[in-house]
Amino acid sequence: MARHDDFRFGLLSLLFLSFFGVAFVPARAAVQVKNVSRLCHAKPIVTVNGMYPGPTIYAREGDRVIINVTNHAQYNMSIHWHGLKQFRNGWADGPAYITQCPIKTGNSYTYDFNITGQRGTLWWHAHIFWLRATVYGAIVIMPQNGTSFPFPQPHMEANIILGEWWNTDVEELVKEGDKLGLPPKMSDAHTINGKPGPLFPCSEKHTYALEVEQGKTYLLRIINAALNDELFFAIAGHEMTVVEIDAVYTKPFATQALLIGPGQTTNVLVRADQLPGRYFMAARPFMDVPIPIDNKTVTAILQYKGIPNTVMPVLPQLPAPNDTEFALNYIAKLKSLNTPQFPALVPLKVDRRLFFTIGLGRNPCSTCLNGTKLAASLNNVTFVMPKVALLQSHYFNIKGVFQTDFPERPPTPFNYTGAPLTANLKTSSGTRLTKIAYNSTVEIILQDTNLLTVESHPFHLHGYNFFVVGTGLGNFNSSKDPANFNLVDPPERNTVGVPTGGWTAIRFRADNPGVWFLHCHLELHTSWGLKTALVVEDGKGVDQSVLPPPKDLPPC
Repeated sequence: MARHDDFRFGLLSLLFLSFFGVAFVPARAAVQVKNVSRLCHAKPIVTVNGMYPGPTIYAREGDRVIINVTNHAQYNMSIHWHGLKQFRNGWADGPAYITQCPIKTGNSYTYDFNITGQRGTLWWHAHIFWLRATVYGAIVIMPQNGTSFPFPQPHMEANIILGEWWNTDVEELVKEGDKLGLPPKMSDAHTINGKPGPLFPCSEKHTYALEVEQGKTYLLRIINAALNDELFFAIAGHEMTVVEIDAVYTKPFATQALLIGPGQTTNVLVRADQLPGRYFMAARPFMDVPIPIDNKTVTAILQYKGIPNTVMPVLPQLPAPNDTEFALNYIAKLKSLNTPQFPALVPLKVDRRLFFTIGLGRNPCSTCLNGTKLAASLNNVTFVMPKVALLQSHYFNIKGVFQTDFPERPPTPFNYTGAPLTANLKTSSGTRLTKIAYNSTVEIILQDTNLLTVESHPFHLHGYNFFVVGTGLGNFNSSKDPANFNLVDPPERNTVGVPTGGWTAIRFRADNPGVWFLHCHLELHTSWGLKTALVVEDGKGVDQSVLPPPKDLPPC
């Protein structure tokens, strides 16, 4: 199958000793600073191998991948392979101070992992500070040799990576916001494959274009690498058929637009069946509460072969930025394939039930503008990052780094999504985790609250996929809502949106020992403490415990 990928040639010449179809995929990744110009502004950004977005990793299901990361940037660095399950191998997962300490400037670390039982589109990104603003790229896992897609074979495929761009130094903006106790300035543009498109100044040449041929079908691998926005995406005049989310095949369905949260991936088939011309692919944020966002539209171009660049592209009809109804209807259509070859192994019996409320708050801050700073919490606990990586302290039994007393439900039940609560917004803080027995089945209810405001939150669990068995608006009702759970073919994902003023129920089997991060994938909320981790204990079998750490694990 042909590929259409901006980064392919750079990647192959820089990184790979061999293309996919082999059992061993070694690569070198140099984290380095490079000057890049967008929106009439030039600035130094952190890149991998000088590329923005970074190189695509191509592999096959069953491959072993070895990536040596050398840090030449002025920041400490760690890379997360988002959605890869890393069985027993949290050492390769990447979140700084959770599974490893960061790679210091001038140092290297080798991420060595197997791709087991996964195929499809995932992605990688920096997992420290806000560096994933520019440090990210696609992971394309092809099916095993001799195995085809469970949908028509496309003529060609392309990566569509949605991102955000700031004209100024993102890390400085975040520091400034922290000092004042306020959110940092929002981004100046969204991007598609690092490019804002021609609706922005100085951006004619910074426009991604995909050339297509009349009558042929294309597979688009769409990744939301934006830091703080859920996004609608559409292609003018063209229907999309959703066939995969978060590297799990879905029951195909056609749609004019899709919704994709930060951290999520969606594969769609697009048939070039319109009059030959130029058509905009476009994305803009979904936000159904009055919170300021970067609401500008990013565009790329779907261009039929032989059509000159002078033809004006047509814009698609995107849903309105606050179209909650479209968002909920779209999410309701996502279902697992659930075939003999790709079963949906939903836990029917639950050993452990956890109920986590998601809240915003204000804590005292003597240096801040209003004497307070914004905080975020789960069950009123604002997570404090440790100085020693949690997995290390768990594996080597280092005392005093974390406690396993994270509350299983909110300390004080209240009307979570009723009238806005603006009094008593102080949160508690600590490095508090939840201990989970090996191979037990877990159900987590993630409940949004109206502390300060309701808002949707994309939640990502490291080390696992989970089944999204239910979702709804208002407060979760434990006596009524489970009766409507989908336990047959619920979508299986690694990142799920909790709806504004609503709840989401997820289930999974805790068969991957280690310490696994659970956090909101809005970088703003993560940095305010909207995160925790699960300590999944070792099992009794020989292959049921955390593997020993690699010799080059970065020291703390």
